[in-house]
Parts: sequence; structure tokens; C-alpha cells
Amino acid sequence: MTTLQDFTGRSALVTGAASGIGAACAKALAARGAARLFLVDVDGAGLDALDLPGEVHRITGSVADEALWQALEPRLAGLDHAVVNAGIGAGGPIAGLSLAEWRRVMAVNLDGAFMTLATSLRAMEGKAGSVVVVASTTGLKPVPGIGPYGVSKAAVAHMARIAAAENARKGIRVNAIAPGGVDTAIWESGEDFKASVAAIGREATLKAMAKTTPLGRFATSEEMADSILYLLGDAAANITGHVLVSDGGFTL
Repeated sequence: MTTLQDFTGRSALVTGAASGIGAACAKALAARGAARLFLVDVDGAGLDALDLPGEVHRITGSVADEALWQALEPRLAGLDHAVVNAGIGAGGPIAGLSLAEWRRVMAVNLDGAFMTLATSLRAMEGKAGSVVVVASTTGLKPVPGIGPYGVSKAAVAHMARIAAAENARKGIRVNAIAPGGVDTAIWESGEDFKASVAAIGREATLKAMAKTTPLGRFATSEEMADSILYLLGDAAANITGHVLVSDGGFTL
């Protein structure tokens, strides 16, 4: 019988690991026995603040930096799992966006995800492995005002499907997860969010935002991590090329 979410002795890469879903995944992998973790984030202090057992490699830098991946790839040989999670938000209607802002988001959310995924797949050559790409329901359901974010997340979901088709015969599974509203730090950069927090507080702001979610609340990062580890682990051994929607009913 398969032991649910047992990662004893395995190695894993997590990007965007300093906070939110990435940090929750790092903690959950360590708690479930992962022996070697590679954690990437631009927030070095956030990485250092993670108190984790086992062998932990903290890499401070942007996933959009090709040099970072060139330097890291030799160290990832024999990788078992990867969580392609790093991302940034964006706001504003498409007609009002500059190319520079569009490219800023795509550089991290799409180009960075591509380099993370491609590097991870090469590191898994010759053995079974699994990858989860963190997409978003905004890549499935059009949400006004976040054009580059939604487009980038639609793209990475399809990238996961293509990678799944290309690597299934090698024993490497690739899936994606499309969260709805999750209580993470990604909201903090939005001007509307900051204004609302100043007016009514963070908890009330998130509650108001969750009104469009049938379950009536935002998920926690830990709940997302549990779903991601399910897709990564042996209990999902027959699942590849799937986009798991975990959104409290938002896309209904």
C-alpha cells in the first residue's frame, strides 16, 4: 500500500520558497522526510528564516536569471521532485500596460517557470521524478485588471501539459495546480489591497475579496502545499498532465 506523502530520503527543488505556498511546501516536504532541499527566492532573509531539518541549500536570486540556473543545474543531478512556484503579481487593464511592465511579469512568471522546469527535467534524467507547476484560476477564468499575470498562468499550465506528454515515457510526471484565492504575501503589492487594509484591516479585506468564492474564504498556503505534495507523491503515481483546480468553487 502506498504511504501518502512519504518523501523520505528524496531531494526536491522549490522556487519562491521564502514565503506563502513555497515556504509551506518546503516545510511540508521536510516534515515528510525529504533529505535534501534546494530553495530559491529573491528574499534571502526569508529563506534564512526557514528552520528546516535535513540538508537545505538556500539560493538567493531571481528565477528569471539564466546564470542562476546554469550555476545550480550541476548541483541538482538526481533530483526527485520540483515545485515551480515563484511568481509576481501585476495590475492594470491591458490597454494601459507598458511593454516593460508586461515583460517584467512574463520574465518571472513564464520565463522563470520555463527555466525552472527545463532544468528540473534535465536533473531527473535517467530516473523517475515528478514536478508540480503552480498556475492559477486566473489562467482559466478571465479576471479583468491582471492581464499579464493571468496570461502567464495560462501559459505555464499548458507548458506543464506539454512537458507531461514529452516526459511520461521517461517516468517523469508533470502536473499543475490552479489555486483560487490564497492568503499569501502576493496581495501586498496591490494598491487597492493596501488601501483596503489601511481602511478596514487585512482580515476584513480578505473576507471581502472571498465573497466571489462559493466556499466563502481564501485557502491557506498549507492547504495548497498539501494538494501539491499529493501530486508530487506516490499516491498520484498514475496522474500526469493534469491541472488540479483548488479554488473553493471560484471557477464554477
